[in-house]
Amino acid sequence: MSPTVALPEETVQNPLLIGAGLPPFEAIQPEHIVPGMTQLLDELARSLKALEVNVTPTWEDLVKPLTQISERLSWSWGIIGHLMGVKNSPKLRQAYEAVQPSVIQFATQLGQSQPLYEAFKQIRAGSQWEQLEPAQQRIVETAIQEAELSGVGLEGEAKEQFNQIQQTLAELSTKFSNNVLDATKAFSLTLTTPAEIAGLPPSLLAQAAQAAREAGDENATAELGPWRITLDYPSYVPFLQHSRRRDLREKLYRAFVTRAASGDLNNTPNIERILELRQQQATLLGYKTYAELSIARKMAPSVEAVEKLMEELRSVSYEAAKQDLADLEQFAQAQAAPEADSLMNWDTAFWAERLRETKYELTDEELRPYFPLPQVLEGLFNLAQRLFGVTITAADGEAPVWHPDVRYFKVADETGSTLAHFYLDPYSRPTEKRGGAWMDDCLNRGKFGERLRLPVAYLVCNQSPPVDGKPSLMTFRDVETLFHEFGHGLQHMLTQVDYPGAAGINNVEWDAVELPSQFMENWCYHRDTLFKLARHYETGEPLPEDKYQRLLEARNFMTGSAILRQVNFGWLDIELHHRYQPRGSESIWDVRDRLAEKTTVLKPIPEDAFLCAFSHIFAGGYAAGYYSYFWAEVLSADAFAAFEEAGLDDEAVLLETGRRFRDTVLALGGSRHPMEVFKAFRGREPSTAALLRHRGLVSAA
Repeated sequence: MSPTVALPEETVQNPLLIGAGLPPFEAIQPEHIVPGMTQLLDELARSLKALEVNVTPTWEDLVKPLTQISERLSWSWGIIGHLMGVKNSPKLRQAYEAVQPSVIQFATQLGQSQPLYEAFKQIRAGSQWEQLEPAQQRIVETAIQEAELSGVGLEGEAKEQFNQIQQTLAELSTKFSNNVLDATKAFSLTLTTPAEIAGLPPSLLAQAAQAAREAGDENATAELGPWRITLDYPSYVPFLQHSRRRDLREKLYRAFVTRAASGDLNNTPNIERILELRQQQATLLGYKTYAELSIARKMAPSVEAVEKLMEELRSVSYEAAKQDLADLEQFAQAQAAPEADSLMNWDTAFWAERLRETKYELTDEELRPYFPLPQVLEGLFNLAQRLFGVTITAADGEAPVWHPDVRYFKVADETGSTLAHFYLDPYSRPTEKRGGAWMDDCLNRGKFGERLRLPVAYLVCNQSPPVDGKPSLMTFRDVETLFHEFGHGLQHMLTQVDYPGAAGINNVEWDAVELPSQFMENWCYHRDTLFKLARHYETGEPLPEDKYQRLLEARNFMTGSAILRQVNFGWLDIELHHRYQPRGSESIWDVRDRLAEKTTVLKPIPEDAFLCAFSHIFAGGYAAGYYSYFWAEVLSADAFAAFEEAGLDDEAVLLETGRRFRDTVLALGGSRHPMEVFKAFRGREPSTAALLRHRGLVSAA
């Protein structure tokens, strides 16, 4: 019988100090954060000090205890960060902001530890280096690079300045994100008359009535209203696409592109300060620009290589985007629309949707009934089994959750052995949940002695919730988004790397991490896959063949505009982090306008302040890295082309190719350089040919 270890009373009472296993979401309260993190950081600081004093440059004596320290921190702080995204509240924010400086301070201390840095270098230079596995070598190499990029080589005043910058940037990032959430929540449009809802589809009316009920109007109905339209994507996007009231589209559009751009929530000074501090940080580390510092951690070899890809995509999409706009104007003229001669930014989504409906006789509303969430999940899980040999089953009730809508699933291999679990939080909750969709790790795979810890993922989406007794009926874009996030989840869950530092998406270069996610989106158009998940939620009838054919035809509708829009975002990100001079002659808006000349065909309105809500680069991990979506799409399109070449209709070949994808891209994670991983799957370096073909910008050979 093993001895009973008495835990300190405070540890028992504070769920954030458990330190292992699934998070006890039902027990965690904002009041636990400050005392829990304060105690934890004190304990970890003592552990770090002891390690520094007795450090021995071996894997066993350095990497293992250091992993324990970082894992212990990431367990508790990761839970808090997750709740900030899905269960945001004033109390949670206050507690988060109270302890964030101490967390950053400890992380900086860890990253700048001279004894640990020297020990890592001794491992690399030592006689045992060649005996380490590739994953172990990559972890050591990354630790050395991260220490250098964390300022380990700085001393005195430079070190103090760098550390203060780290602290301030973290605070600014949190403030930026909170401002966007608050600005999104602050605006709503209440509609009360039939004229105001002209053109709006039933699904949006039902959702808007539910939003009105949640806001306090208990009698709101889809038929009679009132209807509450918000800046949350499931409300904002369909309103712009369908509302016949141009004045209301304009009002909503202007509110959307000026979010967090005025008053107490104005992010403009935060952006300018973030860019200034990032440039100072890069200079302190010996880089000319923050973009160069960012690229040092990525697969792309240089800023020039990124801009070369951007220009290649811009040049093939610009004329196509111009034609897209001309087509919309011509179509609007044919409908005798008064705005036809001068379409504005709030008109394009509306007329694009009308043209798409006419050209392909297909609407989002027609498709929604064929994509109820439970059925889409069944089809997605079926695909995972056919490609990768894994079985996914519901495990609801086996893990605590943070909201009643959250699901929990188990992933098993061919023998029935459990490989991983994941949470799914599918629905929009604009009052507490940030917009967008993401995958994050809850637990990483890791082997500790004889014990194997299996990975657990968070999959978070923001689709329309069930309304009026109907299941959540998904737009086709919602389906693609779910497949995308599930692709990230697969790389996290199917990893075969036993070292947490390189398992799953850990240690994968940022511009390669979108490969599995974008790869999975392709399967939404694959006949067998789609027909397994697309059935009418009431009748059970499969998606009609003509609708499938029109869906395929519509896949690259206005693709030039879509690519150019992403090029605009990516290039603006690079420009702000590479050439823009804070406090110089150009403002961030001047840079925006200058780039818009070559990356937009419909210029931004003067008030456009979308940068103030560009959370990817100012509050997320995409600073000087937004180009990563395109960089990874080159990889993902080429990877999917391997399945096309092998034969998409041959189940045996699909499984064989899928197994190779699982054994390389999904299994190897960050244990090897992404180019090495890609070549292990594809047999060669990637080409842009498949991307341009899939996007309809070049014809198939």
